[in-house]
Amino acid sequence: MISIVDYRAGNTASVSNALKRLGADFRITNSIEELEASSGIIFPGVGHAQAAMKALKENGLDDWLRETPLPVLGICLGMQLLFEHSVEGDTDCLGLFPGKLLRFDDQSAKVPHMGWNTFNEIEADHPLMQGITRDDYFYYVHSFYAPPAAQTIGSCSYAGVTFTSVAAEGNKMGVQFHPEKSGDAGARLLANFIKFTR
Repeated sequence: MISIVDYRAGNTASVSNALKRLGADFRITNSIEELEASSGIIFPGVGHAQAAMKALKENGLDDWLRETPLPVLGICLGMQLLFEHSVEGDTDCLGLFPGKLLRFDDQSAKVPHMGWNTFNEIEADHPLMQGITRDDYFYYVHSFYAPPAAQTIGSCSYAGVTFTSVAAEGNKMGVQFHPEKSGDAGARLLANFIKFTR
């Protein structure tokens, strides 16, 4: 059973539809008891980092996400919150990956970064990336980005800036793009994550 974290900042409808297409069992919940009974966690997100962290803290989900041994996949804002800090609202995040989220310069390019992009580099041997190549297109919508870090296993560029597209360390993983809106390639990545939960 996959649990989608419900914290009023998640893009739960489209993630749910993607899991249905894959035939995965899932539920949407903010109950720690139900989360702990899951085989894996999807941590989606759209919106503002500060509001999202506040919503997580209200239910104790911030500490739970830091400590859980279950596989966790953060999507978009969900991935960003895995890092230490965001300049969006000067927000302390979960601190699982080192680094500060920065904002794209809207003087040099249109912000948010919105559309389909391929990778600069990927670690194709990582289980999350099985069957995915540098030439696969994924769909992005974001104004803030994580600079490359030791946990970066996929990178992308926009407006002359190279940023973390996929990050992973141990049981914690994150993608800046929206796999649930990225067609066959996105479905492949979600299927790879589901394999972690078995």
